[in-house]
Amino acid sequence: MSRPTVAEVMAYRAHVDESMHRLLKEPLEPAVAALVELGMQHEQQHQELLITDIKYILGHNPLHPAYDPQGIGPQDVTAEHDGTCPPLNDWLSVDGQTIRIGHQGPGFAFDNESPSHLALIQGVDIRVALVTNDEYLQFMRDGGYQRHSLWHAEGWDWVQTLEHRAPMYWLPDPAQPHGWSHYTLQGVAPLSSQAPVSHVSYYEAHAFCEWAGWRLPTEFEWEAAASRLDWGRRWEWTRSAYQPYPGFARSEGAVGEYNGKFMVNQQVLRGASWATSPGHARLTYRNFFHAPLRWQFTGIRPVRSRESA
Repeated sequence: MSRPTVAEVMAYRAHVDESMHRLLKEPLEPAVAALVELGMQHEQQHQELLITDIKYILGHNPLHPAYDPQGIGPQDVTAEHDGTCPPLNDWLSVDGQTIRIGHQGPGFAFDNESPSHLALIQGVDIRVALVTNDEYLQFMRDGGYQRHSLWHAEGWDWVQTLEHRAPMYWLPDPAQPHGWSHYTLQGVAPLSSQAPVSHVSYYEAHAFCEWAGWRLPTEFEWEAAASRLDWGRRWEWTRSAYQPYPGFARSEGAVGEYNGKFMVNQQVLRGASWATSPGHARLTYRNFFHAPLRWQFTGIRPVRSRESA
């Protein structure tokens, strides 16, 4: 299969940029303006995906080359493995209530964030801190990947396919006290024990919470609590299936395929990661991935029922 050369790609990009500059100099019909805005927002999504794709390609290279060895690139790549979580025993109470979920008011939002609607939630406690590398290591040392009772049936089948029973990019390393290092965009580095665990699948997030006696939040519980949380370091798995909100209707034409066609067999993630475009880090944003996928910067924020608090 033939591919364009780098020069041809750059020439095509210049052609599109020049054409868009001409278009945007003139007043736009509302429908055209909305389509342009959607395209720009979609491009921002791909900027984030490009970072994760680059990490996946380099991280699965046997030489584990660094993308940005000095951490001086346009993105602060040190943020993916830096930082310390808050105290691990701090929990926020979320009262049982009926709350309004979804995008409201002015400003851009993707179609899957609407329509705004009421949702009933039960009282839970949500943890202030994300699950750390050290906590996840405890799960591993306690046989978390060997105990089938902790896993969904599909997750247990998936576990049998893993080369290393650990989060993606973790590498066995006898030189480390805990036996693991991990690949980052700055190259292979020791695990920071108090940094949030990253690159875990929904299956792993669920199994960890089962082991710890907790569970994952629903996306509605997460949205009810998020204004009081310091979120944005990792995309946070929820137990909510990616489904349309009540009253959702796909738009006509190709735009209608933007999110509606993906609303099956996926789980919702909420929040953002260090690689997310700032404008997409909003309370109502709904990310979504298949349960076994791990190449996004995904993490775990548990909840516990009031009965077990």
